[in-house]
Amino acid sequence: MAAAPRWRERLFALYFLSHIPITALIDLQPLLPAGIAPRALTDLLQQYATAFRDPMMLQPPEWFKAFIYCEAFLQLPFFPIAAYAFLKGGCRWIRTPAIIYSTHVATTLFAILAHILFHDFSKSEHAGPQTLRERLVLLSIYLPYLLIPLLLLFTMLCNPHYKHVEKRKRK
Repeated sequence: MAAAPRWRERLFALYFLSHIPITALIDLQPLLPAGIAPRALTDLLQQYATAFRDPMMLQPPEWFKAFIYCEAFLQLPFFPIAAYAFLKGGCRWIRTPAIIYSTHVATTLFAILAHILFHDFSKSEHAGPQTLRERLVLLSIYLPYLLIPLLLLFTMLCNPHYKHVEKRKRK
């Protein structure tokens, strides 16, 4: 049977390991009451949102908040499990959870990317992207969070190592 692609497993492990602090310290801030997060983290989020013109992180629309809740309660618990599986390597049991995760994330990212490309941010309380260049810069921040899950999905579906082989009983 074909071996699991180690470079991809290492990439996936790094992706999931890096996602733990990013989610816990930055992404979940819009769900917290004001003043709960340490000042240094709120300043970091403010600097990011200003530099990349991302008003969704400072004043998220309700649909975006729903995605953040999914990240908090569905994705965050999965990150250490996935990181372990891909660091260890060759764990076939990660296939189904990885397919569920990657399709969920890809679906949410399509909505986020469409919002970045087509929404009129001129009425936003916080500065949003106005020019095509600003939209593409913000898009480039979110794009890896679509591309890596798509690569994960492709790997889980197409690599022979992760395909389920049904065992038949002999009569």
